[in-house]
Order: sequence, then structure tokens, then C-alpha cells
Amino acid sequence: MDIVVLAGGLSTERDVSLVTGRGVYSALKERGHRVILLDVFLGYEGDPEEIFDIDVDWAAKVAPVSEKAPNLEEVKALRKDGAKVFFGPNVIEICQRADIVFMALHGDCGENGKIQATFDLMGIKYTGTDSFSSALAMDKAVSKQLFKMYGVKTPSCHMLLNGVDDYRPEYPCVVKICNGGSSVGVYVANNETEYLSAVTDAFRYEPKVLVEDFIKGREFTCCVIEGRALPIVEISPKSGFYDYKNKYQAGSTIETCPADLDAETTAKIQAEAVKAYEALGIDTYARMDFILNDKNEVYCLEANTLPGMTPTSLIPQEAAAIGKSYVELCEWIIDISLKKWA
Repeated sequence: MDIVVLAGGLSTERDVSLVTGRGVYSALKERGHRVILLDVFLGYEGDPEEIFDIDVDWAAKVAPVSEKAPNLEEVKALRKDGAKVFFGPNVIEICQRADIVFMALHGDCGENGKIQATFDLMGIKYTGTDSFSSALAMDKAVSKQLFKMYGVKTPSCHMLLNGVDDYRPEYPCVVKICNGGSSVGVYVANNETEYLSAVTDAFRYEPKVLVEDFIKGREFTCCVIEGRALPIVEISPKSGFYDYKNKYQAGSTIETCPADLDAETTAKIQAEAVKAYEALGIDTYARMDFILNDKNEVYCLEANTLPGMTPTSLIPQEAAAIGKSYVELCEWIIDISLKKWA
């Protein structure tokens, strides 16, 4: 097949997306596909008609994920056309030439459904769930409401709009932006000073901020593919919480898969993962994150509709636990995604 691996973009997870894209690109090349790795924002200046025929190592210039989120203003300055539209040069034309687009994007336009909606209108096939479920899952305020409607236990929260109001939480609490990812814009506040600072920082990202009850406990994640829950991963950062650095810097976090849980608790978390997946109307695949407190209560934190596929990511570990290699996982995602257009 001719496959575009679409990565990059303008989200705070841009660098993570490029590393995901590099891994997927290399895996699909290994399977004999004609593959290109394309930055959705920077695009391609050459002839789109010849792009699948040229001999280029598209992954060669992708750097490892740094400890800090990327400088997006520097990225915008790279566009010669002034970046008046989101899609870079020839992106739509190239994607239309592909048999399918592997969505290696994370955050913002990649996961909020906008690109999926555009592709639907343009007749472009892509991996992952549709535009509507992507939008529902991306907005944490909306997804939390749906979780409650469908009986998925989730931490209680208060929404702040455009500034600090009179709400005063119990400490510790969690402050997070509604549409972020990779724990960018997420803070744990232990007192009023930290809370006010966290809220101020969060509003630099977007005008909707959640103040969430802090649930002390063990952290887990569980991928659901075609309605089936995979083995669970336990996530144990060596210091702090599971923030951007601990997610993407090798050795910062201990990840155990399958998680060391009894059969009953394993089944409970997997069942909640499937319930959250269904509550948001997700198809193909997604990864749900959880906290298990000392009372053995399971809280769903969020759903990720385009979860990471970097060397330190979690879904490849879950797939390996059922005997699927990284390469086989990439093919599996393509196969189940193509079923929607069969």
C-alpha cells in the first residue's frame, strides 16, 4: 500500500508526534509498504505526484523528544507562505494519493477531530476513530460528563472560565487544561499559592481549565482495540507525577505490563476501559488512563484517541503482552481502520 504517516503539527505534543511517526514509518517500511513521513503543518514543497517514488529516509531528521514542549513560534516561522492555513504545502493532495493515512498526530488538531472531519469531506481514509468521538474525548470537560452519564467513575471537578473565580478547592488538587495532552498544562497544587500559580499558567494555554479532585493511588492505563481490552500497564514515575518529562525521557518511569494486579481488579479496570471507550463512541482503538485508590476504587482520568507510539509509549507494551510486535501492531491498526471503508 501507499501510506502517509502524518505527524508534527502545531500542538504542544509536536515533538512526541514526530517520534511516533518515525517509529510507525520505519515499521511499515519494514513490511514492504511505500511510506512517507509527512509533517501536517510544514508539508512538502516537491511534486506530490512523485512523492511515493522518490528514495528518501523520511525519518532521518526526527530528533528524540526533549524534556520541554516545543517552541511553536519557531515552527510557524518555517512556513514560507506565512502559515495562513493549517495544512502545509501539498498535504491534502499527497494524502488523497495514499491508500490510507496513518494518524501519528497528538493533541490539538490531531486529536480534536478537525483533521478527521476534513479528511471525511475530502474522501481520505485514515487510522483511528472518527471526528465526533475524537472531539468528545479531547475535551476533558465533555468527556467527564459522558463518563458520569454512562456510569464511568471519574474524579469530581470544577471548571474555571477565563480566569480565577471564587472556587477554593481542597488540597492537594489537580489543575489541568481541557484540551491538552501528554500532561502539558497539568499541575498538582498542594496549597493556595501553588493553586493560583497553576491556574495562571494553565490559562496561558486555553480559556477553559479544570480543577479536579486529587485521587491518591496507583496509576494504570489500558488500551481498547475493536472493543477488546488489552493487558493493563502500571505506571510508576520515579519522582513526581506522570508529567511530560516522565512520559518521554527513558528511565524516568517504571512501567509494568501486565500490571501486578489480582484477577478481579484487572477485570474491573479492563471493563471500565471498555465502558469509557463506548461512552465516547470511539471505534478502532484508544487508550484510557486510570487511578486505583486504596479502597480499590477505579477512576478514569481520560481517553486518548491517538495515543503515543514512541519507544517509551504504552500501547506497544500492551500489544507485546499478547504476542504482537510493534510492526504487527501498526499493521493491526491499519487493518481495523480500513474496515470502516470496506
